[in-house]
Amino acid sequence: MNLSSEAEAQIAQTGGWPRRYTVIALLALATAICYVDRVNISIAIIPLARDRGYDAAATGLILSSFFWGYIGPQMLGGWLADRFGGKPVLTAGVVLWTLGTLLTPSAAEISFGALLVMRVVLGLGESVHFPTVHSLAARWTIASERSRAISLYVSGVSFGTAVALLVSPIIVLTLGWPAVFYISGILGVIWLAAWLLKAADVPEKCAGVTAQELAMIRADRPPAPLAESIPWAAILREKNVWAIVIAHVCNNFGGYIILLWLPSYLHKSFGVPMERLGSYSIIPWIAAFGVGNLSGWIADGLRKRGMTMTEVRKLMQGAAFTLGAVPMLILPLAGSARIAIALVTIATGGGALGVAGFAANHLDIAPQYAGILMGLSNTFAQLPGIV
Repeated sequence: MNLSSEAEAQIAQTGGWPRRYTVIALLALATAICYVDRVNISIAIIPLARDRGYDAAATGLILSSFFWGYIGPQMLGGWLADRFGGKPVLTAGVVLWTLGTLLTPSAAEISFGALLVMRVVLGLGESVHFPTVHSLAARWTIASERSRAISLYVSGVSFGTAVALLVSPIIVLTLGWPAVFYISGILGVIWLAAWLLKAADVPEKCAGVTAQELAMIRADRPPAPLAESIPWAAILREKNVWAIVIAHVCNNFGGYIILLWLPSYLHKSFGVPMERLGSYSIIPWIAAFGVGNLSGWIADGLRKRGMTMTEVRKLMQGAAFTLGAVPMLILPLAGSARIAIALVTIATGGGALGVAGFAANHLDIAPQYAGILMGLSNTFAQLPGIV
């Protein structure tokens, strides 16, 4: 993450690296690992289905079963993080999804049903990730850096996807498809060690936070949510909440098509061989990673130039939907793999502008309930994955 003027002043005065940047970087890495563990199946499913004799219907069931576990606990995870702190919730989630990843090859050997169970376990673990990370971000970021911070951690989606799509074919060809899950699972174990050592629920509990940094964060931090109740009626009546939900659902509809089916689409429609699937499939996600991070800088820059937060979010989201939708409408006309990848790259890269649109808006409208709001919108946003 590039430094803000406040962070530069802090480093000049104390000679230290702001701890909030370490926490956000760890959240970005967690997001990347989350997507490595989620996306690797889109490559591994090709040899896995061939070895086990699975037809197209069974393959689709394997890919969608993740969402059976993922869709349910979203709001619970957000509430637990907002109420009791995000560190233990995220830790538990990573432990669960890492186990689901590591045990996938063994489950596939046992039975088709056991494999589906492991995909559900993976989904359960990952379900708390985004609500919890949003809750933590609300307590660790300052307003002038918020769009960039959210952009950085959300860009872990693109980075993790690119890594999975690039490396998984190499692992499959050299070590076999089970190794994809073993290596992915080890990444989660390594991350957990760093997370337990370096992070905390709030800056007050973190030894590496200076008094100056703590004062900066406190000045922008939302009040803690009341323990007695959550204002569900007010939340559900708020039109801005439903605007976020609708934007999130629309974003994920196209995103999941690309995420889950792009390798198989290239392989079956254009005959792209396994050894080239990775290099083709990562191009859209490299674009999304770059544009997603750039969008945070654009949004923060527009705010400094006098645009209201509402104007910035609407502009970024409008651009994201336009650039994301038009190429996908043209995609069925693609006559080659290169044209298809070019269209998908424009759609994925353009859609990444929404990182500074709906994806950051939860923290704008109710930062003290950021985890719950992300849980709500992300619950609805998983319906396209199941369909």
